[in-house]
Amino acid sequence: MPENSSTRAPADAKPSTGPGEQAIVVTRILDAPRRAVFEAWTEPERLKRWWGPRGFTAPVTETDPRIGGKYLRGIRSPDGRDFFNTGVFREIVEPERIVATDSFLDAEGNAVPASHYGLPGDWPAGTVMTVTLEEREGRTVLTVREDGIPKEMRAPAEAGMRASVDRLAEYLEAEPSS
Repeated sequence: MPENSSTRAPADAKPSTGPGEQAIVVTRILDAPRRAVFEAWTEPERLKRWWGPRGFTAPVTETDPRIGGKYLRGIRSPDGRDFFNTGVFREIVEPERIVATDSFLDAEGNAVPASHYGLPGDWPAGTVMTVTLEEREGRTVLTVREDGIPKEMRAPAEAGMRASVDRLAEYLEAEPSS
């Protein structure tokens, strides 16, 4: 896609937070150009290098970043337990914004509730993640918002996203800019 190209979903596809649900929001300034940050989120080989909390690996990172395109992510904990999630891209504004649904899968690719992975709370069938990238003097202001997180999981979900963003920052520092 060319710089600043835009594909958008219909207006009714906007994320919302309903009763009993909360959003987490993580913002960080990254020492990398916006294009490099966008590519780290949308290119499987780059995503594999940083996605997930510290100590986790991401052996599965498949992505088709276009409206209606799907992604599949699998992370592995230090003790070898696998966790899978998938989603559909609702909006892509390259290199500024990514909006996608997110839901849990088992190892066979079947949709499962969050409780399958031992997560408490009244989770919706899926959440919505919005990634915004604002260029500021050669750096990027990254904001990740995830709507639909149950109240009792807000703090651990936010900590997990912060850990992933920390790994993203380390990855970007180690990689030459795109």
